[in-house]
Amino acid sequence: MTHLRTAAAGLAIAALALTGCSNSAGGGDTGSAEGLLGTVADTIYGPVEVPEPDDGELTVVALGWSDAEVALSLGVVPVAVSDWMALGEESHGVGAWAQDALDGADPTVFENPFGGYDYEAIQALDPDVILNTRSAADEEQYQRLSSIAPTVYAPEGTPDFGTSWDAQVEQVAAALGLEDEGKRVVEEVQQGIADAAEAHPQFDSVTAVTGTKFGDSYGAYIAGDFRWDLLADLGFEQNPPVLDLEPSGFYVELSAEQISALDAEAAIFFPIGYTLEEMQQDPLVGSLDVVKQDRTVWLEEGDELTQAFSAASPLSIPIVVDGLASRLSEIIG
Repeated sequence: MTHLRTAAAGLAIAALALTGCSNSAGGGDTGSAEGLLGTVADTIYGPVEVPEPDDGELTVVALGWSDAEVALSLGVVPVAVSDWMALGEESHGVGAWAQDALDGADPTVFENPFGGYDYEAIQALDPDVILNTRSAADEEQYQRLSSIAPTVYAPEGTPDFGTSWDAQVEQVAAALGLEDEGKRVVEEVQQGIADAAEAHPQFDSVTAVTGTKFGDSYGAYIAGDFRWDLLADLGFEQNPPVLDLEPSGFYVELSAEQISALDAEAAIFFPIGYTLEEMQQDPLVGSLDVVKQDRTVWLEEGDELTQAFSAASPLSIPIVVDGLASRLSEIIG
């Protein structure tokens, strides 16, 4: 199962201020106690307190999937970011939708974070806080990072790379002492999704899947992953046969014999490690009625919509909502 978890987390590799210091996170919200910038009450490794920076300038290193974009949505520009989605150094490790929020900053970009973190490089940045809220839980990694600076992970019980976008905003906002701003960001994004659902009542109760092919296997995302949760928020229902399968975190793995579980009334499909054409030519995928009857939205590797879907950040979600609602309405009518 580990290979799917890594593949799912790395979908946007196919398809997850840096001016030496960030914008100050002060102003508005304050930490829960004098001398504290923020407190995160619930993480996989217990509560985390983030002291106010001595110089008044907050230095943030954003390591987790989309942590940098979450910080940017709150008006805080990190000094470094992990490029989970292999967007390239020229993109500063964040999507096109987040470039304006950088405000011309040039972060340190850590490449290939699946291979582990460069602790020496992180240490050299002298961070006040490290964000690692959408990542894998690794005790040794946590110990190394937390010896450098207070390090914020996902809430307890969260599967690897399974932090929901709103929980991620809440964790980051609490760490930066920006709880009120975090609530505003979440409410704005949720309102955009609700508006799209209201504008497309034909989605209500239609069965759907978000599926992929990777290696010799197939998979479907389930509750807990944005690539399904968005469809649920738009009114779709998970295809019942998917719910009958054994989950692993935020997805279920399908064998060739179980491929029919993907045969819903509507589908969103994308490949991991394949071209879109190769997935479309897969005989098992092609055998599904949802494919033969053109009730499938295909997402192509490298497309902005695909990348935004994978990023699942407050800055990318509006792009996904607009793009997918439009394309889904074409196949559902």
